[in-house]
Amino acid sequence: MIKNPILCTLVSMDYQNPALPVHQRVNDLITRMTLEEKIGQMMQLPANENGNMDKLEEMHIGSYLHITNDQMEALQKRARATRLGIPLIFGIDAIHGHCFENNGTVFPTQLAMSCSWNPELITQAARVTAKEVRATGIHWTFSPVLCVGRDMRWGRVNETFGEDPFIIGELASAMIKGYQGDTLASDDSILACAKHFAGYGDTLGGRDAYEADTSKRKLLTLFLPPFERVVKEGCGSLMTAYHAIDGVPCTANAWLLRETAKEQWGLDGFIVTDWDNVGAMHTRQMAAATLRESTKRAILAGNDMIMNTPLFYQYALELVRKGEIDERLIDDSVKRILAAKFRLGLFDEKRDRAGAQAVLGTKEHLEVSLEASAQSLVMVKNQGILPVDTHRVQRILLVGPNADDIVAQLGDWSFRSHQLHKDDDTFHSDHGVTLLKGLQDECAGRGITLEYIKGADTVDADVDQTQEAASAAKKADLVIACVGDSLERWGEYKDRADLNLSGNQQKLLEAVQAAGKPFVTVLMTSKPLSVPWIKEHSDCVFIAFNPGLFGGKVIAKAIFGELNPQGKLTVSFPYHVGQQPVYYSRYAGWHTQNSTDRPGDSGYIDLPREPLWAFGEGMGYAPFSYGKLVLDKKELEKGEPLTGSVDVTNTGTCEGVEIVQVYVNDIYSSVTTPVKELKTFRRVGLKPGETRTVGFSVPYDALSLVDEHLVRRVEPGEFELMAGSSSRDVDLLKERFTVKG
Repeated sequence: MIKNPILCTLVSMDYQNPALPVHQRVNDLITRMTLEEKIGQMMQLPANENGNMDKLEEMHIGSYLHITNDQMEALQKRARATRLGIPLIFGIDAIHGHCFENNGTVFPTQLAMSCSWNPELITQAARVTAKEVRATGIHWTFSPVLCVGRDMRWGRVNETFGEDPFIIGELASAMIKGYQGDTLASDDSILACAKHFAGYGDTLGGRDAYEADTSKRKLLTLFLPPFERVVKEGCGSLMTAYHAIDGVPCTANAWLLRETAKEQWGLDGFIVTDWDNVGAMHTRQMAAATLRESTKRAILAGNDMIMNTPLFYQYALELVRKGEIDERLIDDSVKRILAAKFRLGLFDEKRDRAGAQAVLGTKEHLEVSLEASAQSLVMVKNQGILPVDTHRVQRILLVGPNADDIVAQLGDWSFRSHQLHKDDDTFHSDHGVTLLKGLQDECAGRGITLEYIKGADTVDADVDQTQEAASAAKKADLVIACVGDSLERWGEYKDRADLNLSGNQQKLLEAVQAAGKPFVTVLMTSKPLSVPWIKEHSDCVFIAFNPGLFGGKVIAKAIFGELNPQGKLTVSFPYHVGQQPVYYSRYAGWHTQNSTDRPGDSGYIDLPREPLWAFGEGMGYAPFSYGKLVLDKKELEKGEPLTGSVDVTNTGTCEGVEIVQVYVNDIYSSVTTPVKELKTFRRVGLKPGETRTVGFSVPYDALSLVDEHLVRRVEPGEFELMAGSSSRDVDLLKERFTVKG
């Protein structure tokens, strides 16, 4: 960073003085601003569309997004040359790495990385992202996503941390710490943005940006706690969601934005809308008769920065000048935006991209990406065929459309996804490792022959090499199939009614499995699909989701036993799309004919009651056993945490990592509550034969519920604590305890 010598030595106004506190600089600057300059600070435009860069001086633009390369330097230079020299803040969707830079480090998607259950690893990944993003002149990422992924039809499940609000809060907090660092003033920190606020994953039918019939109690119970946590921990910004809740667009929801986030939680940052939310209230949701009306509703509700609604500028000016909007509301929004710019040091630096390439994709950064892929890989079945026995396996057949597709590994919000219109398929290819390349590397030197036949496509039903693959399978000692979904079937605008394998993938699987050879299936997919045939007929199953640059390398190493899988699912797989939703924290009381003796353990008459694979499920080459669950106290006083321990033993012959999960059930309560809820977890590394007593602590407030009066409180009574290897009842030890009145 090069300090501006003029600002450092000849400071003439308080806001230009870096020695003064942020609030003093903000208050000084805003008194010098015209109404036009204030509202301009609330404007964010995409730099790559409709001549928006030409509007910088005319509309006093405060922020741009969708901008890369040398455009930033030119725009920032122009911004500093304006009357007050207010710098721009540049935002980008660095969702799982600096993916829109060719040499940037790409990590597994949020859903994939969440399967590591490792907050420290998530922090490291976000720290790498922050360093690379800031080095290229960008200050702000629209990440992390705190949406709860519960309907697999929704196109954006891959962007979430899964189905559980507790682990979402844990991992989102860790990611924000990595982005923002110890201080935003650091040269390698960026502003985080928690999104989408709120309940975005609860829209009807998994339809993106649609209506959600979500009650305030459900919001307070399920969707808001992760956001509340990160706001109180200092997250720099929130993003308003697209959809409407009970008829009110989130962008117009004053209870959600102004009352809850700003007044109750004390949000010290600012709120930005999602893409043209203000315009959508008029043109898509039909909740405002004019764009002027939607502008007014957005300001009154508490939005501070307006993403890509250019006409907001003129209507906001008109509303203030005619006395329909108090200018103090504008001032509050602008102060929040300016404070972020001061905290980021944007007024006091001049930066260029000259050194960016030295920071992008360094060896150290790529090693973190590799580790993220390694810890995120989930194995859910192994009937003893893996690791590969090289004495028995001399010929391997690899099939499937995702076996040699780097885009399938990278997932959404990267090159060739629709954002930024980047479709150059050479990006990230030079240092990405597909499964085909990973297996080629592992087979080399072992004397193993590897044959690859794509066999099918995820979209094009005309691609059909099943007969060729079936013939090759008869000659192989091991068959590996890598199937799933693709870019055409994930992301915004791409919700699905059918969760089965697409194209001829199912036909391909059946053809090669019929050869009767040991059969491994790798699911490389953006979301859980309905694949009961795979669970039944595969000898081994890996779930990789979108595993990042080195996903292929990691999977290949796991197949040969050089890596012991340790990931566990953070989202449940349905048997059938009609089983949705199938999350673990279900409720009791469903009238069905196949009920068992446990409340809530019932289902449809034509489907199993349990998911295909459950939240928390995963295994490695080292099996673990649980024993001696102990609670330190079985009667808790008000405010007292629940503490205890459980013994975990590695009963295998190799070292492994177990993820110990602790759940709680409020057995009887004044409102219905789930049959179990995750409250804490521990990652534990154990050597063969080693037993460790793993301690845990559940805060008293974590036992609370939101009652019928929308008050969060802990009710006295009997509870059940469960500890084990997954959310399935069969994997959990249980002890009861009482909270005294």
